[in-house]
Amino acid sequence: MKISLIIPAYNEEKYIGQCLDAVTKNACESLAEIIVVDNASTDRTSEIAKSFPNVRVVYEEKKGLTKARQCGYNHAQSPIVAYIDADTKMPAQWLERIAQEFENNQKVACVSGPYIYHDIPKWQQFFVKLYWYLLAYPMYLIIGYMVVGGNFAIRKDTLIKMNGFDTTIDFYGEDTNIARRAHAFGKVLFKPSLYMFTSGRRFSGQGFISTGKTYVINFVSEVVLKKPLTKSYKDIR
Repeated sequence: MKISLIIPAYNEEKYIGQCLDAVTKNACESLAEIIVVDNASTDRTSEIAKSFPNVRVVYEEKKGLTKARQCGYNHAQSPIVAYIDADTKMPAQWLERIAQEFENNQKVACVSGPYIYHDIPKWQQFFVKLYWYLLAYPMYLIIGYMVVGGNFAIRKDTLIKMNGFDTTIDFYGEDTNIARRAHAFGKVLFKPSLYMFTSGRRFSGQGFISTGKTYVINFVSEVVLKKPLTKSYKDIR
């Protein structure tokens, strides 16, 4: 089960190197290609990404996360397309577990898991853990789908059936939109053990409580209204 790994990146010179270090360290036979989508960056993101062997850089000049996702999908050659963020650190066995989930069940359309924020205070880590186990996972069990944008993989044929990503969504709610639409074509698995290490820079940049509220509001809005409420967002770099 071959996997194309897509990493959208806008002005990520601070993080892209450590992200690709972790990918390289934890690569496996299933990983067919690594694609970094330079999404209108004005810094050294592409230069750093190109310094890694077996990394292909493609360009999406129209800024926007869903546009970068779509660009990566258009270039991907494998039957499974996986997405992580440029500020993540892939843990060991992540790729193997992704491949295994799809190999074990042909009805699985998409697989995702939670974040572990490795650089935030302990008290924030505690409340994030409560969120995943006491709110997010029970909600997943009720509605049947959930995706975290920097930690998921999806069958390419599912994306074809979905007509790709919804590029009218700029940022908030886009991951729930992916989960909801993929759910129409197969199982969307959310596994708490399939975690991804990531930066808590958005918590630091716009506030812990404010960030959490915004994500929850747009999750509920996408589930109920089938569209996110928050139209604007701030780049935190």
